[in-house]
Amino acid sequence: MCENVREKELKIDFEKMGGLVPAVIQDSRTAKVLMLGFMNEAAWAKTQETGKVTFFSRTKNRLWTKGETSGNFLNVESIKVDCDNDTLLIEVQPVGPVCHTGSDTCFDEINKEDVLLLKQMQKQIDSVQKPDVSVIAEKIKRLADRVSTEQLLETATEITFSLQQLLSVYGYGIGDVAAELKKKYNL
Repeated sequence: MCENVREKELKIDFEKMGGLVPAVIQDSRTAKVLMLGFMNEAAWAKTQETGKVTFFSRTKNRLWTKGETSGNFLNVESIKVDCDNDTLLIEVQPVGPVCHTGSDTCFDEINKEDVLLLKQMQKQIDSVQKPDVSVIAEKIKRLADRVSTEQLLETATEITFSLQQLLSVYGYGIGDVAAELKKKYNL
């Protein structure tokens, strides 16, 4: 089983993959995987020295500190090595977007906490007695009529909950809505 190792005790096997080791970059607050890069011994030393993630760019054949031109640095919080000593997990506090596309991750991840919250809401709704369809529909109409800039978020929250109640009555869930969104909007 792999064991987390303190930064000063890390022994990295740079020889196994021809002088490079993969470095998985993870947001220390959200646990999102942000990107993957490669480090050689010089990049590793510079990362330790500056506290900012530095990679070895295989295309430019030089050291590259993430954010050196954009200002979107990856400030190191912790570094762990895997059980084979040939892969790094670097937890960071990112400054700005990580991906060159402007996204906060190169893997285009969705916020899993939000998805889990919606699934938890569905589970709660599914576990109680279903209200009458006409009562739910009337509530949604009433809420839609009172939409205003000042109460937009509050109203949208109530409509979302009520729509999930209505979906639940008919046996649909969040997964069904996601599938329909993908189909209809090419997501």
